[in-house]
Amino acid sequence: MGFLDIRNVTKSYGATQVLHRIDIDVQEGEFLVLVGPSGCGKSTLLNMIAGLEGISSGEIAIKGRVMNGVHPSRRNIAMVFQSYALYPNMTVGQNMTFGLEMHGVPKAERDTALAAVAKLLQIDHLLDRKPGQLSGGQRQRVAMGRALVRDPDVFLFDEPLSNLDAKLRVDMRTEIKKLHKKLGTTIVYVTHDQIEAMTLSTRIAVMFHGHVQQLGTPKEIYDTPANVFVATFMGSPAMNILTAKVLLLDGAPHAQITDAEGATALLRLSQPGLAAWAGRDILLGIRPEAMTDPEGADRTSANIQTLRNQVTVTEPAGSDTFVTMTLSGKDAIARMRADASVNAGDVFDFAVNMDKAVAFDPQSSTRITL
Repeated sequence: MGFLDIRNVTKSYGATQVLHRIDIDVQEGEFLVLVGPSGCGKSTLLNMIAGLEGISSGEIAIKGRVMNGVHPSRRNIAMVFQSYALYPNMTVGQNMTFGLEMHGVPKAERDTALAAVAKLLQIDHLLDRKPGQLSGGQRQRVAMGRALVRDPDVFLFDEPLSNLDAKLRVDMRTEIKKLHKKLGTTIVYVTHDQIEAMTLSTRIAVMFHGHVQQLGTPKEIYDTPANVFVATFMGSPAMNILTAKVLLLDGAPHAQITDAEGATALLRLSQPGLAAWAGRDILLGIRPEAMTDPEGADRTSANIQTLRNQVTVTEPAGSDTFVTMTLSGKDAIARMRADASVNAGDVFDFAVNMDKAVAFDPQSSTRITL
């Protein structure tokens, strides 16, 4: 049993089911991120935890207490919204303590909580300002402060950074991470941004079409994706998914793919059990960083294969150079060092780390486990 238990939860609107048997146990102090594309059901699930949406079936419990039918005000949760939801006619201080006032908390306690949280968030100099006088980042800190002063059991964040510019998003990500580390609070955080999910979470639930596709640590999600959707959704650029045939060479399984000219190339697979797939097609997943220049290859890998192929496009990106080539009839992206000497039109020897390759069943799109 977790601190927050989501047990076999479904949600339907009429005959349309939008959440399908969601089972997640969130431990105390955990930072769980619900991530997925728009319309996957992540915000609906968050609203059900908050009590803003009813549950069609199943249970949600906090600290062992079932919350089905419990009013949001009696759940001891705090929610930070995408839109900040600040009262424009109130000062920052009044916005942050309004909820405490409504719950009858004495003024002395409110003032103590406000001072502590304002100092923690470094907004103590803003307490007398109105929201209209604040920047986007400052408003987000106030929205977070309003949640923090209540000392709830669970914090719920609904895409809180989506209204901020790119640099401020990075800065606020860092602040939220620091805050979680310092306070050890239990957080459920919704985003469609997989970078936010990877950097903030202790665990990630990847959602699609109302189903949890995979639940695991950022490393588990990234290195061993459960299916092709997770593999391509998590990671930027996305994992390359190549159609390949498994062939045996000297008893070892190899993936046969085609290069830019349509000629076949063989890459030795690191999973001996894939010999059982000999003569059959698989989907071969290779992350861009696992295809690089020889000097940038992982020296700890036991299975670096050389793949000679023609470069189609190069994209300098500051710390990296992204290189596009054609493999198995589709574009594939390699990530190289910034100073890698490669140009469009070159025929280049790519170093492919097959220890990092993942095989998927082309029929079910699920990862092949052996």
